Amino acid sequence: MAVPQPPPFTPPAALLSQLRGHGHAVLAPDAVGALCGFDVSALAPLVPSWEDLPADHYLRDGGRYRKRRHSCFIVEQGKVEPVPHRAHWQPVDYNALHGGMERWFKPISKAVLANDAWTGLLASLAHLFSELRQDVDRWFVEAHQFRIDTADGIGRPTPEGAHRDGVDFVAVFLVARHGITGGETRVFDANGPAGQRFTLEAPWSLLLLDDARVIHESTPIQPVAAGMAGHRDTLVLTYRAGGFQSPGAS
Repeated sequence: MAVPQPPPFTPPAALLSQLRGHGHAVLAPDAVGALCGFDVSALAPLVPSWEDLPADHYLRDGGRYRKRRHSCFIVEQGKVEPVPHRAHWQPVDYNALHGGMERWFKPISKAVLANDAWTGLLASLAHLFSELRQDVDRWFVEAHQFRIDTADGIGRPTPEGAHRDGVDFVAVFLVARHGITGGETRVFDANGPAGQRFTLEAPWSLLLLDDARVIHESTPIQPVAAGMAGHRDTLVLTYRAGGFQSPGAS
């Protein structure tokens, strides 16, 4: 069994320079807490909600390995406002497998949305991204809770392959890993050969991406032993200026 490559964690003081210079950064859980202004243990009450994710029925590879919920928000000047439930949509240019169709997922639970740590998380990331894009103070945010499991022997976190999301910034939190191997994160320069490979293992470790500058993917997961159930839970937040992605939007 291959030994996972540890993440190249960025010290909090170097976060802005790392993102400006390289288009991506990885934060350890304590650094996530420092970014958000609260101890990362405050996020623990959110974790049980990953046990209640409905199946994703839109997978075009025929798989049954993904469960998810999805909700949208507008974050402006530190205020997080949920918007009426809407479909998730991406153009084919960014998602060749699932692009071009409206995908309606069950919304994230009201208990999660009411949690102060949840709103603090979304607002803190918006503040960070406005430091990078000082012309933007209003962000259109899509939140995705994912569980990828190994019930059929293999699960694919990114069945579309290496990709960009068509937004400005992406935040990928590793929430939990249980009984699996694989799930290696890969980040590539969108315009050159540079890249990094590592495996997120610590709960609430965070990958931050400048979506215009890098391409990312995660490798498939498998159970550590035949017949053993396993899963990988993540929270993916995308931030876009100007509006949500939708058919006909610019």
